[in-house]
Amino acid sequence: MIRLRQLTLSRGGRDLLRGAEATIAPGERVALIGLNGSGKTSLLSALTGEVSPDAGSIEQPFERVIRLEQALPSSLLPAWQHLLAADAALVEAQQALARAEAEFSEASADTDHAAGLAIAQAHAAWHEAGGADAASRARALLSGLGFSAEACEAPVDSLSGGWRMRLNLARALFAPAELLLLDEPTNHLDLDAVLWLERWLVRSACTMVIVSHDRDFLDRVVKCCLHIDEGRLMRFAGGYSDFERQRAARAAQAARERESSAARAAHLESFIRRFRAQATRARQVQSRIKALERMAEVEVVRALSGVDIELASAEDCPEHLVLVERLGAGYQQTPVVQVQQLQIERGARIGVLGRNGAGKTTLIRTLVGELPPVSGEITIARGLRVGYFAQQGVDALRDDESALRHLQRLAPEQREQALRDFLGRFGFRGEDATRPVGPMSGGEKARLLFALLAWQRPQLLVLDEPTNHLDAQTRDSLADALARFDGALLLVSHDRYLLRASVDRFVIVADGTLTDYDGDLDDYDAWIAQRRGDAATAAAPPSGGDSAERVAAAPLADSASAVDRRTERRLAAERRVALANLTRTIDAEIRAIETRLKTLESELGHTEGALQDPTLYGPGTDGAKVAGLNRQRAALAREKDEAETRWLELQTQRDKQVTAFDAA
Repeated sequence: MIRLRQLTLSRGGRDLLRGAEATIAPGERVALIGLNGSGKTSLLSALTGEVSPDAGSIEQPFERVIRLEQALPSSLLPAWQHLLAADAALVEAQQALARAEAEFSEASADTDHAAGLAIAQAHAAWHEAGGADAASRARALLSGLGFSAEACEAPVDSLSGGWRMRLNLARALFAPAELLLLDEPTNHLDLDAVLWLERWLVRSACTMVIVSHDRDFLDRVVKCCLHIDEGRLMRFAGGYSDFERQRAARAAQAARERESSAARAAHLESFIRRFRAQATRARQVQSRIKALERMAEVEVVRALSGVDIELASAEDCPEHLVLVERLGAGYQQTPVVQVQQLQIERGARIGVLGRNGAGKTTLIRTLVGELPPVSGEITIARGLRVGYFAQQGVDALRDDESALRHLQRLAPEQREQALRDFLGRFGFRGEDATRPVGPMSGGEKARLLFALLAWQRPQLLVLDEPTNHLDAQTRDSLADALARFDGALLLVSHDRYLLRASVDRFVIVADGTLTDYDGDLDDYDAWIAQRRGDAATAAAPPSGGDSAERVAAAPLADSASAVDRRTERRLAAERRVALANLTRTIDAEIRAIETRLKTLESELGHTEGALQDPTLYGPGTDGAKVAGLNRQRAALAREKDEAETRWLELQTQRDKQVTAFDAA
């Protein structure tokens, strides 16, 4: 049992946790969630003993504690042998066996018996440490995480950074653990590997604390959530979706309590104002003043994210955007993926499935023009604006320049304030807009890429793993933005929530070919399990308790249910396109008004700020300037009121259109 007692953790003079209390039962799988910088990684460090509490204590009885390493590994050993080195007990048993064998070879007739007994004991210890099947377990585990047979044999230092990060995860899973600490384990995985990892984790009997922003992954793996929020640690039963529902209910209750508290406070303040001057009411007034002081102030629930990703309308986007025929995508005249035909039209929302290394990124880079086709043709509509988010796009940012400077390079003619206002919607406000990109976190850099992409008003979005490094709230904002986007979308992602919320059609890259995939993500999960056979079982740890009941390999859906799902997706796509066409004109006017309102609010704020300047009102100052500013403020306020009124009228008209459309 892990117990946190009045735990306080600080960093840089700021309390991350204050007086935290929590318990984690043996074998429990716990999600540790919270905003970036809230203290999740620091708490993991405290659980391993790397960081000492500033106050309070941690009762952590486990001896075999394994934490997912974040630094790139380096070794000349083959990948599978590097994996064996992660198991300290196995390494010690192998070394003891080697010493015993060496001593036996040098033993004399008088010491043969003792040396032979030592070898037998060393062999027994080696078997007990899992030495007999260690190599096969290591290879099966690496295969589950997407390593090919060749990659298993390759020296660690020859692997790319992404594959070495996967190797870190494999090492964390390979060695027997009592407490397993995983910080963002899905970040460098494709969907196939994420599905395999889920099965592995739910079959493990060890205690786990997992930090992840992948809600579907947490829903399938964990049984409770510990949420860090402004120094407090709160426990919620269930997965991430359960946490969101419970927190929403608590927020609603807090809002009701605030309203009740505010009403009571207003009543007390009114009584105090009315009767403060009356001596006969002095005692009653004093009692109410004390009551007002004693009233507990219900804390306002703070907005979880200041990020508001918004994508402009595709506007004059043509109907037929991209046509691919007999395409070979690859390198140096060697095709990796063959595409017989792929057509992308306005409103298309396509998810690309396939395991890592199958060629998804190669195909994407060929479609956007980064790689020349090996064969075949790609026809792109004239003037089409393509927004491309690359997996490694953060590496192309200039470390010594700010977010504002990056955007100024795209829009040199724009006023700085307009660019600042735009960046503010992506979380870059005030000084954050002007600080260098280099020290930024991966999530901040990804948000900047989205800002730069959105500024270009794309009509076709091509996104390759866009959620890496994004926290849960930014992922939600991205999913909402993609759902509202009326252009076309081609999406590669291991985030199932984003795929379900954003696409209505799947294609799959497998065996060197791109084909349509008729199933949904649940079917894909079962298809992957079937293709792998019993590889997952061979690599999985012993089953523990009821841990395997939630992610068993489901049988393939029958043909009738698959047809039903295809029909539902087709009807949903047709409805979305028809509704977008119906409301396109009114939506464009609404967006234009919203843009104007933001400008008006900014100008009104500047004008009111100027009117508050005390130097305007001293002796000898120009009264005409004050009068002009007042007229400007009145005109801006009047225009703002008119714009808001028109916005409400348009929203009402749109709601009537949607209601009539649904009724029809």
